[in-house]
Amino acid sequence: MKKARKHAGFFARKGEKSDLTDHYYSPDPSAESRPSLWQDTLRGFSLTFKTDRGVFSKKRVDFGTRLLIESFSADGPSGPILDLGCGYGPIGLAVAKSFPDRIVHMVDVNRRALELAEENANINGCSNALVYESDGFAGISERSFAAILSNPPIRAGKKVVYPMFEKSFEHLADGGRLWIVIQKKQGAPSALKKLEEIFAEVETVRREKGYYVFCAKKFDSVLRIC
Repeated sequence: MKKARKHAGFFARKGEKSDLTDHYYSPDPSAESRPSLWQDTLRGFSLTFKTDRGVFSKKRVDFGTRLLIESFSADGPSGPILDLGCGYGPIGLAVAKSFPDRIVHMVDVNRRALELAEENANINGCSNALVYESDGFAGISERSFAAILSNPPIRAGKKVVYPMFEKSFEHLADGGRLWIVIQKKQGAPSALKKLEEIFAEVETVRREKGYYVFCAKKFDSVLRIC
């Protein structure tokens, strides 16, 4: 597993201690390990997942993540794809299975989740999945992703999530897409406005049970941030 420097939390600011130190995006969850193994079908592929305490949605693929996975299309440029905040790996591995000719980067700050994601990549034969540690984009050197997918840590707040949108723009190839799923009650309308400030075009691809899937497209390499 590729190593990156230790950080306080997913998209945490330097020197700032997260208020959610034992949440699923903490570097080292304190919850006692109790791994479990189960199967699910995503994008038509039967996948086996090993999960554990201290990671997000450990008992099943949550509805928002599933909606994002099933809504995703690889329209746009060819090239690598990024699963940002991969957890134990459902998004990245479903995409890796769907597009075996693409390299899928899978990053997270939660080391327990990363170990699970790497193991799950091996279990499911996803040799095109590259799993490594990164706090946001801090450990990512690639700057020409064809697509970035994320079910972002909304509970961490706008000061954490909105810079993720801006950094995603910087790490996309021209014509690349950022795919995000957000619940309406957790700020989907305001997130849409923020995306529209940054990207040339934003489409609401799917809306179901209070969840929105947004696809933000980068064109002409112009960042519209004051």
